[in-house]
Amino acid sequence: MRRMMRWVLTGAMALAVAPAGAATAAPAPAPADEDIAARLAAVPGLSVSERTAPAPYRFFLLEYRQPVDHRRPAAGSFMQRITLLHKATDRPMVLHTTGYHVPTVPFRAEPTRLVDGNQISVEQRFFTPSRPEPADWSRLDIWQAATDHHRLVRALKPIYGGRWVSTGASKGGMTSVYHRRFYPSDVAGTVAYVAPNDVVDPVDSYSRFLDRVGTDAACRAALDALQREALRRRGELVTRYEAWARAHGRTFHRTIGTADRAYEMLVLDTPWAFWQYQLQADCAKVPPADASTDDLYAFLDAVASFDFYTDQGVDPYLPYYYQAGTQLGSPSLHEPHLRGLLRYPGLYAPRSYVPREIPMRYDHRAMADIDRWVRRHGSQLLFVYGQNDPWGAEPFRLGRGTRDSLWYEVAGGNHGANIAQLAAAQRDAATAALLRWADAAAPSALAAGAGEGTAFRPGLDDVNPLPRFRPRL
Repeated sequence: MRRMMRWVLTGAMALAVAPAGAATAAPAPAPADEDIAARLAAVPGLSVSERTAPAPYRFFLLEYRQPVDHRRPAAGSFMQRITLLHKATDRPMVLHTTGYHVPTVPFRAEPTRLVDGNQISVEQRFFTPSRPEPADWSRLDIWQAATDHHRLVRALKPIYGGRWVSTGASKGGMTSVYHRRFYPSDVAGTVAYVAPNDVVDPVDSYSRFLDRVGTDAACRAALDALQREALRRRGELVTRYEAWARAHGRTFHRTIGTADRAYEMLVLDTPWAFWQYQLQADCAKVPPADASTDDLYAFLDAVASFDFYTDQGVDPYLPYYYQAGTQLGSPSLHEPHLRGLLRYPGLYAPRSYVPREIPMRYDHRAMADIDRWVRRHGSQLLFVYGQNDPWGAEPFRLGRGTRDSLWYEVAGGNHGANIAQLAAAQRDAATAALLRWADAAAPSALAAGAGEGTAFRPGLDDVNPLPRFRPRL
């Protein structure tokens, strides 16, 4: 306990000693009729490029100069990539992050649509091109990333003076909560979708979750049988995988090591990936154990993706795996039904995805501190999970000290769970809380075709800001 308290005090001291001028002074408020591009260009450290967007929005690609180390701002900087979907400076602002790369096309996250607001979407530090050169990986931690957001908020609030709320899904939801822990007053509320909370890394609930997920034991048994058969046919399937990799210029040596190791990782991931992205109704698509090798290969590729486990597939997610192995924690799986078929003990771990020249050491205090803050001091937090999503096996929970916060689960939902999928009473309560936090008027409708503003708009509201095959460790 003393060591935990020492870490919390150290974190608090770090906040206190972070230079008061770390956020570059923003320009004085300008007249409301001044062009938003000019106001943005006047922000020190911000570069601005406008792209096309559907009316009534304007869309900007931005880069903001951030210190590599917020405790030593003079020790170097990098340009962080950001996008801005601008509607009006008097509308609420939604601070959005995927926790990974930032999409460079216009889209509205669900909270942005519901509050009829503006949206800043931020790329996580160390995801290319938002990576210092050379990269000092020790400067990739949750406090540094939260302070990136803090400086950006301080720089842009003089322009966007309305209420700010934050949001993100999966790792983006985690990132939004971490930002609130260190800078709780930056935004008036946070909507975190399907955000894992791996508080005690060695104690794992994910295998137990996968043993019970869904309403059909036959579906779980079919996925187990599929894994066993895929490993029994390892020889011919790995040969096919290697041939595909050669034809497509894919390699394995920099990270996982070999096609055989990558194949074993893919097979281990398959039930997880199935429940993460599919629904109960998709159980009918699971091939039987006597299916052809072609059918097995096609199913494994569609659900888990052979490309994801190559060097080229893993490289874009290196910052995630580094964080998973140093602070965030990661799932571990107990697979008794695969006994005698696995070749690589310890393979299912973040270290498998990070080149050996990058040192990693796990800090067990980081997530425990976040969890305590949520339960004892968190406020204006909305958590939404999917009932069948494996990432929800270890969720954030509200505690006695949490104030003005909500926690909901979409029945039968997966990793795409959102407010619109909740039962009507929960959806209304969640929407009302968000609107209150954002000081926004109630939406006229949540359905398509019900008017401009909060109405669903294809091409803007159906853009998934996250890649289809996201990390499953």
